[in-house]
Amino acid sequence: MQRLMPGIIAMTIVVVVSNILVQHLLGQWLTWGAFTYPLAFLVTDLTNRLAGAVAARKVVVIGFIVGIACSVIGSQIEGEFGALVSFRVAVASGLAFLCAQLTDVSVFNLLRRYSWWKAPLFASFIGSCLDTAIFFTIAFSAALSFIEPSNDVAWANEVLPLLGVGPAVPLWVSLAVADWCVKVAIAVIALTPYRAIVWRKAPSLA
Repeated sequence: MQRLMPGIIAMTIVVVVSNILVQHLLGQWLTWGAFTYPLAFLVTDLTNRLAGAVAARKVVVIGFIVGIACSVIGSQIEGEFGALVSFRVAVASGLAFLCAQLTDVSVFNLLRRYSWWKAPLFASFIGSCLDTAIFFTIAFSAALSFIEPSNDVAWANEVLPLLGVGPAVPLWVSLAVADWCVKVAIAVIALTPYRAIVWRKAPSLA
């Protein structure tokens, strides 16, 4: 359990902080949470490298439970447009996190014997793709309105140019693309702290 504590603490901080920052917009396409949430992949990958896949999955499950708790709390807080966290967003968030992080663990495990950067980079990239696709589709796609009929997502389905310059798509697609770009960028940037921490904690694994 002692080996898991750094990962559990770090994942809890990332999930809680991200759930708070996602309520604050940054420009037209992003929230501040977009810059903290991808660090969950770094936490998962570090745990996987230093303590193994089983430990990483346990940290992911803890993160999932913390995320559910945050969603429950958010659903009880009224914002300008209703509850801060709708049922659809809660379902989307939980499924996206669990699927993406567990996939990250599996991909990392497959690549752990290759060059040091391949496992964290490819695992985070694939996990980020899954996370973005699952979350934004479930949370905002008009095709899935049956999940929560009372939740009006018409605003997210307004057809606008992609990121303001591309072909016409529903707004939520632009939000997803912007979010995905941040995730991928952070996955690359995170290779530096990943390498440094692994080198410090377990030089033989670096």
